Amino acid sequence: MPPQEFLPRWFAPLVTAEHTDLSGIFLRLGMCVLLGFLVGLQREHTEAGMPGLRTFPLITLAGGVFAIVGRLIGVWVPAAALLTVVALLFFPQWLRLQQREPDPGITTSMAALLMYGVGALLLLTRLEVGVVVGGAIAVMLQFKPEMRHLSDQLGAEDLRAIMQFVLISCIILPVLPDTPIDPYGVIRPFNVWLMVVLIVALSLGGYIAYKFMGRAAGVFLTGLLGGAVSSTAATISAARQVKADAGLFSAAHAIVLLASAVMFARVFVEMLVVNPRFLANSASPLLIMALATLLPAFAQWRRARQTPPLIADAKNPTQMRAAILFAIAYAVVLFLVAAVKDALGDRGLFVLAFFSGLHDMDAVTLSLARMASTDEAILANGWRYLVIAIIANMVVKSAFAGLLGAWKLGRGVALSFAIPTAAGIALVLLL
Repeated sequence: MPPQEFLPRWFAPLVTAEHTDLSGIFLRLGMCVLLGFLVGLQREHTEAGMPGLRTFPLITLAGGVFAIVGRLIGVWVPAAALLTVVALLFFPQWLRLQQREPDPGITTSMAALLMYGVGALLLLTRLEVGVVVGGAIAVMLQFKPEMRHLSDQLGAEDLRAIMQFVLISCIILPVLPDTPIDPYGVIRPFNVWLMVVLIVALSLGGYIAYKFMGRAAGVFLTGLLGGAVSSTAATISAARQVKADAGLFSAAHAIVLLASAVMFARVFVEMLVVNPRFLANSASPLLIMALATLLPAFAQWRRARQTPPLIADAKNPTQMRAAILFAIAYAVVLFLVAAVKDALGDRGLFVLAFFSGLHDMDAVTLSLARMASTDEAILANGWRYLVIAIIANMVVKSAFAGLLGAWKLGRGVALSFAIPTAAGIALVLLL
């Protein structure tokens, strides 16, 4: 029987009717040895007396060799070899237990079993799959102290936030229907909740980063982390602290501006995920406006960097109530975009964008990005509506800074926002 019938399909480029090119096979076996050596080196360095520098390359190579033999003879061969590896790993553990030696744990044994599987993957699937899995194993073994530190740092509320995100993304999302429920066909429960998952993921990342760095951060990092969670919440928190201590004015001013600059990064990420074409069409004018926001923010930070930093108010962003409210807000804006465009045309969207921006930037950004996938007019001009929404959002932040903090803070924030506001209006009128 010709060799092609014995070998898996990924061998096809290496096999001809007359001969088999062995270079590809040896490349994969060489990767078995290399990845086994990488993991073995890590184990040798951290776990003396356990399988290490020589054992792991042999185990990984065994996975690759017996994978080939299994395709030639039968799947029982790699299965029997795996059982042998398990027995060889179990026997030393059993001896240690009999001699009442300290339990070394099962991490190294599990790593050895996984590396046997990596060897099989390297020979049976695309090379990249085995390389990524083997590299991930080495990284997880190496960063044990950091992972323990992460676990120690997370409190009950932080763990609750992570589990609520799992509930939102892995349990609720898959069961929602992907069929329209509105007359315009734009509201699909699955897509609406998918946007909830995106926003919660962005906010959760900022929340976790704040938990580890925020309280020890200076003004600059506090502003960035506050904006990653919620620029509006960061503004309200800064304003309230200025009301209690007027000496924090400079720090609060800088934090509000920096958090608002991060808002642009959130807008870009949301557009990139939902509709990359919309991002490509909108990037230039929004980058100009972002730069016009960042320049006064940087200037204010230089004046405030020697002052005591504020403590940003980072709340759990995965609360179910907040997720449901955002889903409702997003669905409403999505519906109104379709309804207003149908009734009033494109001009009505400027008014809608302004009022949407007064409440939240995420909902209007996601709505426009989603609509731009099917509407060429919004694809071309959607950035104009976003500029108007951003201006409205800056108006609200200036009001919060003045009403919840101090008149001086509100006036300072408004004057700083006048620069990006003027730039945005010029872009809308001239481009």
